[in-house]
Amino acid sequence: MSQHVPEPDIRDFLRTRRARITPEQAGLPPHPGVRRVPGLRREEVAQLAGVSVDYYVRLERGRTTSVSASVLDAVARALQLNDTERNHLFALANPTRQGPHARALQRARPGLLRALENITDVPALLLGHRLDVLATNHLARAFYRDFEGLPAGEWNMARYMFLDAAARDLYVDWPETARENVGMLHLYASHHPRDPRLAQLVGELSVGDRDFRRWWAEHDVYQPKYGSKRYHHPLVGELTLGFEAFTPMGDPDQTLGLYTVEPGSPSENALRLLASWTADSTHTQPGEGLGGAQGRGAAGRA
Repeated sequence: MSQHVPEPDIRDFLRTRRARITPEQAGLPPHPGVRRVPGLRREEVAQLAGVSVDYYVRLERGRTTSVSASVLDAVARALQLNDTERNHLFALANPTRQGPHARALQRARPGLLRALENITDVPALLLGHRLDVLATNHLARAFYRDFEGLPAGEWNMARYMFLDAAARDLYVDWPETARENVGMLHLYASHHPRDPRLAQLVGELSVGDRDFRRWWAEHDVYQPKYGSKRYHHPLVGELTLGFEAFTPMGDPDQTLGLYTVEPGSPSENALRLLASWTADSTHTQPGEGLGGAQGRGAAGRA
C-alpha cells in the first residue's frame, strides 16, 4: 500500500471548523427553511469575518498566496478558534515552500539527559518530531514497560497509543488521550509540511487502527500544556497523575513532559512501589539504543 498522505489542507480544516458552529452560536439571526449543511455556510463565515464571499471561498479552496494576517485573524474570530487552532490556521495558510525531505536529526542535548535522570520521583520524557520519544527517565521506562521490547528508533507515542493493546489498558480515558495524540500530529503537520516520515507514520496508523482513521479526518489540533490523567498500571494499579508540558529553550520542536503527583496520595505510593520493583529491570546503560536518558535518548530519530 502507498504511504502517501495528503499534505495539511486548509480546505478541510476550515470546512470542519465551520461545520461545528451553529448560526445561533455565532450570533446570527435564524433563517427560515431547511439548512442543507451542518454549521455555518461559507457566506455566513464571510459575513462574520467582514470579507467578501468570493474572497472567503478562494481561501477555503486553498488559494492563500496573498491572504493577509488581518483576514486570517478575522476568520479565526468568526470560527471561534482557540489559540492552538489559530496558529494552525496561520501555518496552513503559509506552508513551507519546499519539497519533501527528511527532517534534521534530533538529539536530546546532554543537559536535558542529565535533568531527566535527576528527576527520580515521577516519570519524565522528551518528545520530538512526530511524537518520537527522544529520552526518558527511569520511572518513565518503568511506567511504559511495553517500549522496552521495541527496536531502536521505533519509540513513538502515537504508534504506541494506537498499535499497542497495552495502551488501551493503561489509559483509563484512552479515547480522550488518543485523540489528543492525533491532534498533536495534525499540529506538527501544519508546521512541517511534506515530511515523508510523517506520511509513513500516518499511513501506518491509518491502516492499523480505524479510530485513528476517523479522528485524523476530523482535523482537530491539540497542543499539550497541563492537566491530569487516570491510569491503570499492570503492576501497581490505579493512579492519577498530573502533567506539565514545556518547550526547551533552543529546541522548539521538542516537548519536555513532566508528570506530577499529589504528596501523600495513593498515586505517590504507587509510583514509589513501581520504582522499587523495577529498579534493576529498567536500568539502561549508556549507548544501548533509543529510549533511556543515558544513550537511548541521545540517538533520537530525524
